[in-house]
Amino acid sequence: MVSKQVVFLRGKKVILRPFNKATDLETFWRWINDPAIQRFMTGYTPVELVAEERWFDQHPDRKNAIALAIETQEGQLIGNMGLHQIDWVSRFATTGAMIGEAEFRGKGYGTDAKMTLLNYAFNHLALRKILSKVLAFNGRSLRYSQRCGYREEARLKDMYFRDGEYHDEVILSVTRDIWLPLWESYQAEE
Repeated sequence: MVSKQVVFLRGKKVILRPFNKATDLETFWRWINDPAIQRFMTGYTPVELVAEERWFDQHPDRKNAIALAIETQEGQLIGNMGLHQIDWVSRFATTGAMIGEAEFRGKGYGTDAKMTLLNYAFNHLALRKILSKVLAFNGRSLRYSQRCGYREEARLKDMYFRDGEYHDEVILSVTRDIWLPLWESYQAEE
């Protein structure tokens, strides 16, 4: 299946494109309510479909956020990611990502999507720093963030209650000068 959606950014393994309410809403809603995904998110309450729809409707008007769907090169929707809380004066943003389809986790799709998004953030938007927040027990997210150049900048102790105990929140950041050599190396890989 080849994507029939507008391609915004193309990576090696993924396509990043704008959200399409007609094709994406119910899939995103399913993912955000999946307990296996939700345990890694800072929010922990069920999201009603009407609330997710309202978020979709309001998102295009936001001047400080860019949200994108992640598709395989063959056009299968597998996740989403974006730049949020963009500060156009100080030139930084936060980022978040979700690979919603379990069979695509741990296979390089998230890394490709993040590297592609960082290329856009640093080389097209001229942002200077990107932040990410990760629950400390989310080893997969920490590892892929580190592969993309993120480094731990702060740790908020005992922030989130999961699985019967409190967990730290790790605040990571990456700057263009740290990321650029990784990008050049990543681009050279087959």
